[in-house]
Formats: sequence, structure tokens, C-alpha cells
Amino acid sequence: MQQALVHEKEAPGQFFFSSAELEDFNANGFSGPFTVMDSEKMKADWKRERIKLFDRRNVVYSEAEPGSGVYDYDRHLDNPFLADLICRPEIVDKVVSILGPDVLCWRSEFFPKYPGDEGSQWHQADTFGGLGGGIPHIVWPTAEDFGGAVTVWVAFTEADLETTCMQFMPGTTRTMFYDESKGMHYDPTRVIKHDEDSVRRGFFGYDWREIQKDPNWKPDESKAVAVPCHAGQFVIFWSTTMHASYPHAGKSDQMRLAFAIRYVPTSVAIYKDTDRINELGGTFSLEKYGAVLVSGRDDYKHNRIRTHTTTGKPFTNVHPR
Repeated sequence: MQQALVHEKEAPGQFFFSSAELEDFNANGFSGPFTVMDSEKMKADWKRERIKLFDRRNVVYSEAEPGSGVYDYDRHLDNPFLADLICRPEIVDKVVSILGPDVLCWRSEFFPKYPGDEGSQWHQADTFGGLGGGIPHIVWPTAEDFGGAVTVWVAFTEADLETTCMQFMPGTTRTMFYDESKGMHYDPTRVIKHDEDSVRRGFFGYDWREIQKDPNWKPDESKAVAVPCHAGQFVIFWSTTMHASYPHAGKSDQMRLAFAIRYVPTSVAIYKDTDRINELGGTFSLEKYGAVLVSGRDDYKHNRIRTHTTTGKPFTNVHPR
């Protein structure tokens, strides 16, 4: 059994990383768990809010069909509860500690795991183009030698070793084992019935092994660190840090639900030179899409900035400049 991180780090008042915490994050590529909301409050709020998500009058990807992973992308743009969550200072302060003062939320998505579901494969995301035919979804300035996004993975339910919590390979952030420009093939009927060192894994109809730089490479499970989270807690990590999740052991009849929020600096171009997203077996219009400025200001003007579709008001800017 691999090591599990069970301690929680919090700073009173402000939620920025301390120097020591930031050094630890930069070395490992992940940190947590941290608390954004009391566990019982999260469970109660989610019980209420999940009903509201059936209202799809203002969704970004109205073409997406039920069951498609894109179906519930970017629901922070039309749901007030999720709109508030992506702007919570408990989260944004830590993201600012990593990325600097000017930050965009460029995507959010749900990750459900039901009893008996396989775990998520080990993977890394630099451009997020691996799922989209090799076309980058995010492009950092050419002067930068490093890409990726900061992901905040929020547990809406309990996520432990038996209910598919997250796992990470420390220190892998700047070594890419995959070539996303190759793109992966999507097959919704494919359930990857294989073991990676005795752990059953897959990835929602994709197989990350298709784009490994070295086809003979295998992740070393002995180096993995698990990060259990209670409902209302989150783990923060670079998307280029090797990460995966356990299978759902099925001992509990409860699904595990996580909400992943992805952040980049305002210097990054999102969905550059395209008006459609190609992912999970379909193409979807970006006409209603826009990034959210959660901190600072946008001097680059690379991306469309969105207001909330329901209220028409700007999203909360935690640290306006």
C-alpha cells in the first residue's frame, strides 16, 4: 500500500502558500488536502445544486448530448454555486501563489466514479490536446519553456482509498512522458480491461498509452502518493504532474464526484485560432465560451472574458488590480 497524505495545511486569515509550502509544491507538483467548505455543508449544498444543473437553458455546449463528457463542461458559467466556487479565496489565493496575480479559470468539469468503475489511467496534460486530436487547447507564450495548467480537484463527496481518491507521482511535473500532438482515439464502448501493476485503469474511452513517448515505459506504482479528501476539500496540482486515481472498490454504494477547476495566467491563449472544441467524440461550438478573470487584470487580451450567463454580472475578482 502506498503512502497516503492525510495531514491538512491551512493558514489563518489569508490562504496564500507560505514560502515552505510553495517550495514543497514546486518540488512535488501537488499539495493538499485543503478545505474550501465544511464537509456537511458541501454535501447539503451539492444535494440542492445538482437538481439545478438539469436546467440547461444557459449552458455553453448546448449541442452536447447526455452521457457525453462535454455535456457538463464549464457549468460554472451558468450555475451560481459553481461560479462562486471557482472564485473562492481559499482556492484562488493558492493559485495566485503559483501563477502570479493575473489568473483565468479556463475550464471546469465533473469527474464521477461509480461503484465498480475502473480507476483513471496515469496521465499528464500539457496542452490538453491529447483528447482533442492533438490540437492544443492552451498555448503558453513562446518564451516560456513550460506549459500546463494548475488544476484544483474539489471533492463533492468522500474520496478515499476505496472510493477512488487521487494519486500523484512526486517530482514528475517537468518531465513529459506523453506526446499530446499525436492525439488519442476516442471509443466510448472501450473499457480498458487491463491492469497497471495490478490496478484496473482506463480513461473515459481514451487510452493514454497510445501517445507514450516510450511505448515500453510503465509508471512505477511504488512511487505513487495517494491524497484522500473529505467532501469540501481539494487538492491542487500542476496538470503536467503524473496523476491517476484508484478504482471504485464498490464497498460503498455511493458514487464519488469531483469537480476539477483549471487555471492559467492571463498570458496563455485558450482555444487559439479555433471556434470549436473537438473532444470526446464530438465537435462543439465555442460561441458561448469565455474564460473567467478570477484575480488581477487581463493586459494580454488573448481570450474572450465571460460574465455570468444567468445574472449578466462579472465573476468575483478576488484580487483586482
